Amino acid sequence: MTIAPDRHAGERGHAAWSDTRLLYALEEVVDKELNRHLKAAKEWMPHEYVPWSDGRDFDGVMGGEAWAPEQSKVTDIGRIALVVNLLTEDNLPSYHHEIATLFGRDGAWGTWVHRWTAEEGRHGIVMRDYLLTSRAVDPVELERFRMAHMSAGFESDNAHSMLHSIAYVAFQELATRISHRNTGHHSGDPVCDRMLARIATDENLHMVFYRNLLAAAFELAPDQTMCSVRDVVTGFRMPGHGMPGFERAAARMAIGGIYNLRIHHDDVLQPVLRYLKVLEIGGLGPAGLRAQEELGLFMGGLDDQARKFDERLAAREARRAARG
Repeated sequence: MTIAPDRHAGERGHAAWSDTRLLYALEEVVDKELNRHLKAAKEWMPHEYVPWSDGRDFDGVMGGEAWAPEQSKVTDIGRIALVVNLLTEDNLPSYHHEIATLFGRDGAWGTWVHRWTAEEGRHGIVMRDYLLTSRAVDPVELERFRMAHMSAGFESDNAHSMLHSIAYVAFQELATRISHRNTGHHSGDPVCDRMLARIATDENLHMVFYRNLLAAAFELAPDQTMCSVRDVVTGFRMPGHGMPGFERAAARMAIGGIYNLRIHHDDVLQPVLRYLKVLEIGGLGPAGLRAQEELGLFMGGLDDQARKFDERLAAREARRAARG
């Protein structure tokens, strides 16, 4: 199915598409990608990844043992990243509301919205069960953070535009996958590493869905899509940016190698941009060309910032080694 943009808006490729027309025009692509996703996704059970035999009662109404840091099997940086990752997953009701409002609840779009929500729900279930059963983090602090974070709700930076939203999740799903995977590697607990690897597999499939949808959007509306990608990349924020203590935790995660400028540039932005050949797309109008140029300049500047961060981190490690 091909839906032409409004004839009075200009020639194909440079015309303005409304969100409604884009939703309709991309329906077949969503249906195709949904079927591909369902074939690729493997069923898994959250309870199988939780070390239930390690569990015991906490203090409180059960009269068990209070949590203490030495009970945790994960590293300090692992605890920080696990709390950030779980609190991000906890806001699923707000995310569902956002995408259901934007994409709708009917047809292939609606089927995808509900499927994605169901899969993301498993991530929160297994992470919380693991954290509490293994006593990896302070359960009281975790619950207080969850209440504060969810009570504040979530409002996407890109809710004003369907194209901006598709572009954002194409990068954000990959960012989440990388954050989970690196958290597992740095956790110091093989059980945690295995659990987060399973979650990361789901996140990668979600990224592929949105990345392929973004590719189709480039074919339909290259100028608008280029502008959206430019805006999203230059203003990118992780969805958990509003949680309590996020900036401090993000700084610790950056130093600890979980997620930093170098990882963001090399492992999140570049793979998607390269796959879609965003900086090589031709036939753009003035707005698209300007956005493409600005995107290229931004990526170059981000690489420079990442290099400086790497140098500061290396100097910091050298000072620690000299003292030690």
